Amino acid sequence: MSWASSEGARNTMRANRRRDTGPELAVRRLLHSRGWRYRVDFRLAPPSRVRADVVFTRAGVAIFIDGCFWHRCPVHGTDPKANAEYWGPKLDRNVARDRQTDADLAALGWVVLRFWEHENPDAIVARIETVLRATG
Repeated sequence: MSWASSEGARNTMRANRRRDTGPELAVRRLLHSRGWRYRVDFRLAPPSRVRADVVFTRAGVAIFIDGCFWHRCPVHGTDPKANAEYWGPKLDRNVARDRQTDADLAALGWVVLRFWEHENPDAIVARIETVLRATG
């Protein structure tokens, strides 16, 4: 069965961005305005395909800003009604992959911070700055 239940659903899903989403841009703008410099969509552990949204390479801090739908936010995540037999397991795999990524990166010495797209950018940046100051 196709992943899209209709042509409209297909077009909507294909329009979702992998990087430079609104929440990412808001956090990056605040970080930059406060003098922080970082890498964007940075590959963390080649040959792994893991790419963090924002990375502070010297501090070893990787930031992920997760979408509520794609990563099953406990507050805003929804179960798809159309094509649920495809999307349910797909979203479950996303969450499992996130947990594995967190563990793998921690084992390599990275500090991993995950935030939800609905979180306040000022609060996100405050938490990031706390961690960056603590790391050195």
